[in-house]
Amino acid sequence: MADPLLTVTQLLAPAFAAVAGHEVDPVVRASDRADAQANGALALAKQLGRNPREVAEAVVAAADLDGTATLEVAGPGFINVAFSADFIAGESARAAADERLGVHPPETVDTVVVDYSAPNVAKEMHVGHLRTTVIGDCLVRVHEFLGHTVLRENHIGDWGTPFGMLIECLIDEGADADTVVTHEDPTALYQAARARFDSDEDFKVRSRDRVVKLQSGDAETLALWRQLVDESNRYFERVYRDLGVMLTADDVMGESAYDPMLPGVIERLRDGGLLEESDGAGVVWPPGYKNRDGDPLPLIVQKRDGGFNYATSDLACVLDRLERRHATLILYVVGAPQALHLEMVFKVAEMAGWLKPPARAVHVSFGSVLGIDRKMLRTRSGATLKLHDLVAEAVERGTAQVKAKSPDLPPQEQARVGRMIGIGAIKYADLSTDRTKDYVFDWERMLSFDGNTAPYLQYAHARIRSLFRRAEVDAQTIRTIVPTLDQPQERALALRLLAFDAAVSETVERYVPHRLCNYLFDLAQDFTAFYEACPVLRAESEELRNSRLALAYLTARVIAQGLDLLGIEAPERM
Repeated sequence: MADPLLTVTQLLAPAFAAVAGHEVDPVVRASDRADAQANGALALAKQLGRNPREVAEAVVAAADLDGTATLEVAGPGFINVAFSADFIAGESARAAADERLGVHPPETVDTVVVDYSAPNVAKEMHVGHLRTTVIGDCLVRVHEFLGHTVLRENHIGDWGTPFGMLIECLIDEGADADTVVTHEDPTALYQAARARFDSDEDFKVRSRDRVVKLQSGDAETLALWRQLVDESNRYFERVYRDLGVMLTADDVMGESAYDPMLPGVIERLRDGGLLEESDGAGVVWPPGYKNRDGDPLPLIVQKRDGGFNYATSDLACVLDRLERRHATLILYVVGAPQALHLEMVFKVAEMAGWLKPPARAVHVSFGSVLGIDRKMLRTRSGATLKLHDLVAEAVERGTAQVKAKSPDLPPQEQARVGRMIGIGAIKYADLSTDRTKDYVFDWERMLSFDGNTAPYLQYAHARIRSLFRRAEVDAQTIRTIVPTLDQPQERALALRLLAFDAAVSETVERYVPHRLCNYLFDLAQDFTAFYEACPVLRAESEELRNSRLALAYLTARVIAQGLDLLGIEAPERM
């Protein structure tokens, strides 16, 4: 089973080829004038020097759609496509019988490394980590659903100069190699160490010496560093668990892991003839990049003092993911400000011969989360908003919504569903926005049960599930029924259900979760139109009742699966 538009494309391709004498894309698209429209005759006519309507008519005459659809030439050369009811009904039944709901597997299976979240050790996660974490988690889920091998990598900041002052601060507090470091507030230690570093010259000198000890492998320093990292990882895991994302401590691949590889990166660039000296620093000159003055812009990979930087580490990441993890696709879910840096890193990796087809690296960029005032989202006091506080408030607000709407639910169930509603609301508000754009974080809008929101979709799913409790039928038997599609709302709903394949495919191909969100919202609206126009439990006959229950059941499954791909739970009742 495949998307109907793809089916028509495959069936029309031989007809276009027969008219053109070579392969031609039929250019099949959804249409508001028919079920679909093939527009390829217009471009083909220009190639052949013929009238486009005559070309379209020749294609229709040569086409064999085998009962799938009928064709009609319209306008200057468009081909309108009307699917047969039997085709739609049969494909719907096949989708219902398929555990993947009709979503076809990819032609090529990738090994996908997804780099996302990336908090810093000894610092709290804040709202700035929301988008990378939620978008990355969605892309992991969708790629896994399609059958790709997915490797999650949380590239945490766990190395470098700040750890000198952090460890020195711990030692001043009496810590040693056997100390178990615990900090309820991960940021408190960092703030205290930074304050001393900025005000105490002796502490600053000792902190810099401690960095040297860390990098040279001093046992006591490494032990305290490991305690800091482990405590932060425990904190990160709590946030991820509360937010309902898939990252665990096993997915951590911190900056420290790449430190031993950095000299090798420089050596390989030198051996490849790419490393040059510029003002005492080691650089690579990727072609086409210029600074504000129009001069060539280098990627600096080694500082004047021989030290390394983020570019060196990022090149080591690329190498490790290609050579050790055998990635064919690397997704960097990183904010838009890093675009130039990542472009240059990818280009240097290509110049070095490391990043080459079929392997590719993609920057999945995203905009910012804004407050109602359209400035960066912060607390009322102007402080950075902590992610765990945001999650806690979402759960609190979601639970209040459920208590107000479903007072008869037991308190434990209200709390459970409230968590689903609250967490779903903040995830969906993020994912339903084009990731390249900023969006306004608005509690009232995102928790609304009207409009393109998670609560609206969650309620739609719960409402359908309630149908089956009232119908007292086994949903597993209903799923085998081939529906009848006599009413336009039945037909429209079935066609939308068959478009799930295309929605998932486009989400993956363009890395755009909002495409899946928009599809689910359209599906829920189509179900509402169907439900209002076509009585289900009070249908005229048992056969018609079961047919409509079959459509309802498939709708519930697609909504639940779609929400799951977004990392959102679908309550059975609300």
